[in-house]
Amino acid sequence: MKKRFALLALGLLTFSFGHTQSFNGFALYNELNQNTTYLIDANGNIAHSWSNSTSCNYAVRLKDNGNIVRGAVYNGNQLNGAAVGGMIQEIDPSGNVVWEYIHSGSDHVSHHDFEILPNGNVILTAWEVKSVNELEQAGFSNPTDEKWPTALIELEPDGTGSATIVWEWHIWDHLIQDHDNTKNNYGVVADHPELMDINAISSGGGGGGGGGGGGGPGGNSGDWFHVNGLDYNAELDQIVFSSRYASEFYIIDHSTTTQEAAGHTGGNSGMGGDFIYRWGNPGNYGSSDPQAIAAAVHDPHWIIDDGRPYGGYIQFFNNSGGSGGGSAVDVIQAPESGWIYTFGGSSYAPSTYADRHDCLVSNSGQSASDRMSNGNIFVAVSQQYMYEVDANGNLVWQYNASPAKAFRYECDHPGIEVILGANPCGLSLDENNAFEDVTLYPNPSKDGIFNIDGQYSNEDVQITVTNAFGQVVLQASNIAKIDLSNHPAGIYFATFTGENTSSATFKLNVLE
Repeated sequence: MKKRFALLALGLLTFSFGHTQSFNGFALYNELNQNTTYLIDANGNIAHSWSNSTSCNYAVRLKDNGNIVRGAVYNGNQLNGAAVGGMIQEIDPSGNVVWEYIHSGSDHVSHHDFEILPNGNVILTAWEVKSVNELEQAGFSNPTDEKWPTALIELEPDGTGSATIVWEWHIWDHLIQDHDNTKNNYGVVADHPELMDINAISSGGGGGGGGGGGGGPGGNSGDWFHVNGLDYNAELDQIVFSSRYASEFYIIDHSTTTQEAAGHTGGNSGMGGDFIYRWGNPGNYGSSDPQAIAAAVHDPHWIIDDGRPYGGYIQFFNNSGGSGGGSAVDVIQAPESGWIYTFGGSSYAPSTYADRHDCLVSNSGQSASDRMSNGNIFVAVSQQYMYEVDANGNLVWQYNASPAKAFRYECDHPGIEVILGANPCGLSLDENNAFEDVTLYPNPSKDGIFNIDGQYSNEDVQITVTNAFGQVVLQASNIAKIDLSNHPAGIYFATFTGENTSSATFKLNVLE
């Protein structure tokens, strides 16, 4: 094992890329403060790149139409700090700016992450400035300088090259304090886990201006909560975001109006813009229950619920919560109950993670992860490298780039096909393959039965079906249908192999 990691450090290891081991897709990333966005394939080749006129501040994502959306560093920013942005852009495959929006001024600026909604709108994380007098009146204990609490801003592209703000949420509207009963927000913190104790975070930024554009806590900026990761669940119409300084992540209701988001009622949850769930550090709301996120946390997101392992759970990068204080990718099942989450006595359940991957390398800041449809875990460890492990924790892929955040896309993602054309991975069809006309339907299948349709040669054909963990669940020859009715819901891979060694692999989805 020591020899293996010594070779890894030197970049001398090579990996196989079969579908039962590594995920044969693409990774999209833009290094922090660099202008070029890269899309790389499973072999580490650059499949496409975008040369941009501005540098990236943190994240870049791919849309179904082949365009990318990226956070950018606006050169007119008056506020500065970790992963400061100030601008969001949508860029087509040829590098043309489709639209851009500047969210930057003397009292606000976007930073860190963003999320694209199914309707094309974009939600940004932002800072907004609060003065010493405002902090004191809100019940903050002995403020000495301004601070920049968190805001979430939703933009709707207007079709003219810009965008319009259509929804807002401000943590400033959801505070509580037990410091001074003559000030605003006074109450019993332990009785209100739906609110943020204004005095819970003793560390964090203070002071206007200054700082740096790096990805870690930035200089003497006013960054208070250091919100650094964002995700959206369309089915629930909810947002999850993480706070580095609070060692916690939160879920809020997005079905509210902006007015409801500023209050405590309304929306699907009936709770307005209050937290409907939080996890990681119960001490922030007066509970003595153990802290599950030891320090920094990044990249909370719902795992896609399409049959892959832990679908619908929340996965996040626990920077210092793993074995020996190292980084880990943790997964929890939030106690969802309709549009809200059950509160388990003195803190929110669960008490610990449902699954954990102890990262091969660690970093105290940034970083991201994803769970592939074949059960593998993709990890981008900032200032280290990107890698992938299988369900047993075996290293199956590595790429020596270290972006703050990176994203994985499957071969059949619509945006990939727009950029690279049909069958961009060459996963399903070899050159001159006999199975190019074969289709399997229905897919997804509710009963686990997939009919095989299409013409292929008369040669003997071996069909091997593996589950998401690479285990063979079915082998047969020359059959008219694949029957997985006795197997659990999830993702499977059917490989057709002919006598002439040509082959094709099809992804199958068995629904619950």
